[in-house]
Amino acid sequence: MYQKFIVWVLLCLSSHVYGQFNTDRLLMSGQVALHYEDYVLSIQYFNQVISLKPYLYQPWQYRGVAKFYLDDYVGAENDATEAIKLNPYVHGLYDLRAISRIRQEKYKDAIIDYTQALRIDPQIQNYWFNRAICMMNMKEYDQALLQVDTIVSKWAKFANAYTLKAEIYLQKKDTIRATEWLDKSLELDPYDGNSWTTRAYISLSRRKWRDADQELSRAIHLKPNTVNNYVNRALARLNYNNLRGAMADYDKALELDDRNFLAHYNRGLLRMQLGDDNRAILDFDYVIKLEPKNFMAIFNRALLNDRTGNLRSAIRDYSLVIDQFPNFWTGLSYRANCYRRLGQTAKAELDEFRIFKAQMNKRIGVQQRWSKNKLRQMRKRSEINPEKYNEIVVEDENTVDHEYKSEYRGQIQNRNVDVSFMPMYEISYLPYSNGVKSYQAFEREVEMFNNQAKPVRCVYITCNPARLNEAQSKDYFNMIDSLTAKIVDAHYIASMHDLLFERAVAYGVLQNYDAAISDLTIFLQVDSTSSIGYWQRAVCQTMMNNFDASKGIDTQLKVSKTMEDFNKGIKLNARNAYLYYNRGNLYVMKKEYMQAVDDYTTAIKLDSRLAEAYYNRGLAWIYIGNKADGIADLSKAGELGLYNAYSVIKYYSTVKNKRKP
Repeated sequence: MYQKFIVWVLLCLSSHVYGQFNTDRLLMSGQVALHYEDYVLSIQYFNQVISLKPYLYQPWQYRGVAKFYLDDYVGAENDATEAIKLNPYVHGLYDLRAISRIRQEKYKDAIIDYTQALRIDPQIQNYWFNRAICMMNMKEYDQALLQVDTIVSKWAKFANAYTLKAEIYLQKKDTIRATEWLDKSLELDPYDGNSWTTRAYISLSRRKWRDADQELSRAIHLKPNTVNNYVNRALARLNYNNLRGAMADYDKALELDDRNFLAHYNRGLLRMQLGDDNRAILDFDYVIKLEPKNFMAIFNRALLNDRTGNLRSAIRDYSLVIDQFPNFWTGLSYRANCYRRLGQTAKAELDEFRIFKAQMNKRIGVQQRWSKNKLRQMRKRSEINPEKYNEIVVEDENTVDHEYKSEYRGQIQNRNVDVSFMPMYEISYLPYSNGVKSYQAFEREVEMFNNQAKPVRCVYITCNPARLNEAQSKDYFNMIDSLTAKIVDAHYIASMHDLLFERAVAYGVLQNYDAAISDLTIFLQVDSTSSIGYWQRAVCQTMMNNFDASKGIDTQLKVSKTMEDFNKGIKLNARNAYLYYNRGNLYVMKKEYMQAVDDYTTAIKLDSRLAEAYYNRGLAWIYIGNKADGIADLSKAGELGLYNAYSVIKYYSTVKNKRKP
């Protein structure tokens, strides 16, 4: 009884502390939300800190980062500017503002920022590199070359610098020197996708189509989501008559970016050549939607409508082109033919007279018509010439999609991997939302808590919950304030106990894991027999461990304590499949894949419909080297409704080497 009284005193004191705004904790919670890419929520935390202490530069900085990843580059630039006013001696602030300006194509201003950042710390490689890219984008090629020379003198084994130098020479139309520097880059790093892309551009300019195909294939293998590589490989394949390969590349490019102009236009031409007229029309429809005055696309659509018998639509499109180019006799000829087929002889004869007049005026013989067998020509995208209606379109200048190097990308964006394990199950106010409609997460102890404690909101077992919007975030902040007031006013330890768990769950929803852990620790001091208490604390501690590890903090001891919590939870409730599943995830983080497989297997025995357990066990098998069992488990996960398992199966069915997280 005396011990419980002490806990009650601590509980009340803790409640008062939580009831007050703690800017350090708010700032850390915002950083945690930022780490887990919940940018809207992180902005809410930073807003609170700014309102309390507007003189601190960090919340302005981190809010700017969140806005950057929400594509609010203007807002990110403004926040970075405010942070610089408060502390002009932090070079990372200039980096943030610079990359925000780059996204707005304000390269001159970005150069100024990087120059200032280098005054503060001249040893940051990324700043030199990004400044050189900005100079190149401004077509200040000589200055950019001098910049790259400085980089090479400082970091002789920095392969990307040699690639950039090669690209600058390529922009200057010096393919010989570009090739020399590319060779140096690939000697240092043969796995750089940008280098292979640049080499492919040289091969394209020399019309070495098969070489370009091979080089772009290497680039695509290393960087599979770069759209222009597929578009350019299609161009190469067209020119040595690999039509099927070209079509597959256009399809893939549009899968990655359905608004890509070149892919739609050129695929339309290819479909037209292959006689797939109706689908070609769809491609040109999309091009015209993007560019309503693209007369070459309009003319090609007219040809297709003509061939499919939609004569009135064809006439309408022919007329649009002829109005813009009155002496375009090819268009007049086709329109005249449509008029004759509709029985409008007078209009047909008028067009035919205009053809004769145009021929005489321009002294031109019979123009070349569409031929399936002719060598395909190319035209620059900016070129407007109706005579080239049937020519493949290429970019005016091929450029590499540069990845500006930044510490912020390293902290957040680069954390993403192509294939990753499904996350832990947690207790939340947010329902299950992994896309598996047939599965309902249920656990007896969680249901008992809902029935006995009757919380303000029912708690759920969830996995990978949806992000909160701004209104929802504010709602949960208000909920925490309300729970805190109830805890302070409570007269019985039992009622405090339940309220404390509710608040811990709310903190978890808001990714304030540190506060959640504190509440759960006191909760477990009152009731050490609660398996859900150990379960939730272990999940929250795991999230904090991942965040701390990203900051370079040694988390080995904390991971051991997390494992203890899972072990205690399992000892208290050995029938809880989610605890075994979660412990399996912890083993994965420790790269102890066999132990993870054992736990996932136990979870599946307890709940045969736990799709995530099959999914994660499948990946664990693959990382051990057992691809057959791994793909079988992934197939079962897909069968149970976790449909992204199929894309993972496709990935591991086509790669020879395994990848570890």
